[in-house]
Amino acid sequence: MKTIAPSILSADFANLQHDVELVNNSDAQLLHVDVMDGVFVPNISFGFPVMEALHRCSTKPLDVHLMIVHPEKYVQRFCEAGAWSVGFHLEAVDDPRPALDIIRHCGVRTCLTINPDIDPKRLLPYLDQVDM
Repeated sequence: MKTIAPSILSADFANLQHDVELVNNSDAQLLHVDVMDGVFVPNISFGFPVMEALHRCSTKPLDVHLMIVHPEKYVQRFCEAGAWSVGFHLEAVDDPRPALDIIRHCGVRTCLTINPDIDPKRLLPYLDQVDM
């Protein structure tokens, strides 16, 4: 089965709730939220206030993708803001286990991601600790 997860980055930010409602009324299974800090990646996107607003108006689970430095400092807060899953980049941490433990302790699905230039084999030691 293919998972449909539209990204909120493609929404009209002046009509964010309207665009979330379009997703709510669609066949999508998840709403993908890309969080960018302007350091790990050059763009800046959403923080906690937008995340909390999305959680209030979305009937779809929020799939949060952190493209930030030091994700271990923020994963619990994103879980508390309503994430269904929280993923972060392997190359953004020395050891992903502590952040994965925090996410799992919050009852949220864990994910690890990598940039295209990273060897996927680097994920192998952590596959038993991630849901996605």
